[in-house]
Amino acid sequence: MNLYIVIPAHNEQSTIGATLDSLVNQTVLPKQVVVVNDNSTDKTEEIVDGYATQHDFIKLVNSKSSNQHLPGAKIINAFYKGYDKLDNDYDVICKFDADLIFPKNYLEKLAFHFNNSERLGMASGFCYIEKNGDWILENLTRKDHIRGALKAYRKQCFLDIGKLKSSMGWDTVDELLAKYYNWDILTDESLHVKHLKPTGISYNKASKYLQGEAMYKMRYGFTITLISAVKLALKKRSFKLFLDYMGGYFKAKKEKPNQLVTKEQGKFIRGLRWKGMLGKITG
Repeated sequence: MNLYIVIPAHNEQSTIGATLDSLVNQTVLPKQVVVVNDNSTDKTEEIVDGYATQHDFIKLVNSKSSNQHLPGAKIINAFYKGYDKLDNDYDVICKFDADLIFPKNYLEKLAFHFNNSERLGMASGFCYIEKNGDWILENLTRKDHIRGALKAYRKQCFLDIGKLKSSMGWDTVDELLAKYYNWDILTDESLHVKHLKPTGISYNKASKYLQGEAMYKMRYGFTITLISAVKLALKKRSFKLFLDYMGGYFKAKKEKPNQLVTKEQGKFIRGLRWKGMLGKITG
């Protein structure tokens, strides 16, 4: 199975070496790894170039973009700079972050899962963060959700969903669209991936408004957006976040940015969301 990996990297000199070390020591090696040095001002390029010199399957791509950190568009635009350098012979395409340490059997297990089920469209392990000397689950989302840091897609699923959306919410809408096209999603609890930089530490207020905008662009509608915003704000224990999410939703509703899904897909997504919420209520 041909596993291709694209890693967007912006000022990741403290972590990219550990990430690449974990990939070159896999029991099943990737066929290609492209690291996109996205406008870094540190030694990211130098470090990646060193690995590319030693390993033929690793390539460095330099890209210029804004220094502003906005989740969604920036990282996906960088992903495509790397994806465009790949040939079309992949079976599985992965978008990985540049601050992860993978267990040695990570790619082997991914290949096993994809080979074991023709309808498996997406798969991953779980992110763990260091706290007081221990590595604990980075418990930000449901356990059946694949984190944006470590996405892996079967080729046909990737094409069916229209690849990745250059927008906040890309790592939610991809799963919703995969389900729309009748693909299965798998998270393997035995695969513990060390996440060296906890999610969200560099998010600013503008990026938090984008969360509400993403809910609008996924056609959640007001009620589902309200419930989702309450749940997210409670999880992060911040009423201000609730105001940011809803403010972003109403701002988008007024400005009407391009939607991420069609009306038919939106109807399916709302049905899926209601089914999930009602399922939790009824047990």
